[in-house]
Amino acid sequence: MFADRYDPLQDEMVSILTPDGCCDETLRPDLDDEQIRTMYRQMLTMRLYDRKAVSMQRQGRFGTYAQMEGQEACMAASTYPLEPRDWIVSSYRETGAMWMHGVPLKLLSLYWMGNEFGSHMPDGVNVLPVSIPVGSHPLHAVGLAYAGKYRQDGSVAVTYFGDGATSEGDVHEAMNLAGVYEAPCVFFCQNNQYAISVPVREQTASPTIAQKALAYGFPGVLVDGNDIMAVYAVMQEAVERARRGGGPSLIEAYTYRLGAHTTADDPTKYRDDAEVEFWRSRDPLLRVQKYLHARGAWSEDWEHELLEACTGEVEQAMNDAEAVPQPPPQDMFRYMFAEPSAALREQEAALLAALQVQQKG
Repeated sequence: MFADRYDPLQDEMVSILTPDGCCDETLRPDLDDEQIRTMYRQMLTMRLYDRKAVSMQRQGRFGTYAQMEGQEACMAASTYPLEPRDWIVSSYRETGAMWMHGVPLKLLSLYWMGNEFGSHMPDGVNVLPVSIPVGSHPLHAVGLAYAGKYRQDGSVAVTYFGDGATSEGDVHEAMNLAGVYEAPCVFFCQNNQYAISVPVREQTASPTIAQKALAYGFPGVLVDGNDIMAVYAVMQEAVERARRGGGPSLIEAYTYRLGAHTTADDPTKYRDDAEVEFWRSRDPLLRVQKYLHARGAWSEDWEHELLEACTGEVEQAMNDAEAVPQPPPQDMFRYMFAEPSAALREQEAALLAALQVQQKG
């Protein structure tokens, strides 16, 4: 429905839940208020985790961390239509999506603490480890999608990336390959307006990112990324299309990161306060809160209960992660190949020798 009715060439955006909490009932997806409340709790957990992670980094307890504040609707709503058999292949900003698809917050915290065990996904959780090189991972998603098609297991692969990644050739190679082989793959672009400090208008001359899908022979849809109902509805359509053999889709979720690119970034150098405040008024959590309040499904007491429960969940995950012993330094050489290459063995030996000298000194 959305892929047919909303033309990305005309800059048409799917929007169902407005910033003031009003819902277009003609487009409303099959989500009841209890499901919306659950999704609100999940988004709140993401936000609390995000803020705690930044605090941990400032204290030297996390490494460089990529914030997701402002993009919670993208992650919560886009994972809702997925099944356990489906795959998620993400970049470094999808901590929330990985958690939604089964990766415990403890493991995610271990990853950000620099512990290699944080990339060991639990059995049955179809999530690849975080990909740091920008734009390289959509190719892996296409491979997983094609494997699912070959095995006829009904699985779908979803890959997340930012607007900046669409300036990388790998992303276009992945979309071209997916289009040619009609792979059951969903490309989910979180257009948060900046590739670190480069605004999207300086990355592409096309009015939308979604329209790029047309060149590869499959639908592209532009959606309000701060609207959980719209993201869910568009994603549900794309996943169902892929699962029934209809091929890939590209979803451009138009959103905004309220925080910095990472904890190593200073966004005041390239954007002003007025812009940030405009987007704060479009906060995805505030939007859902207004919607639920109007329907008598939100109260201050419930909000306080949620804050206490979600804060406890985040704190417990962080504490559990910090209680895990640090792996030995040579652990970093264990997970690239089944059998270490000669070069890796040489590097490991050099590291151990250097550490031995350091200890003696």
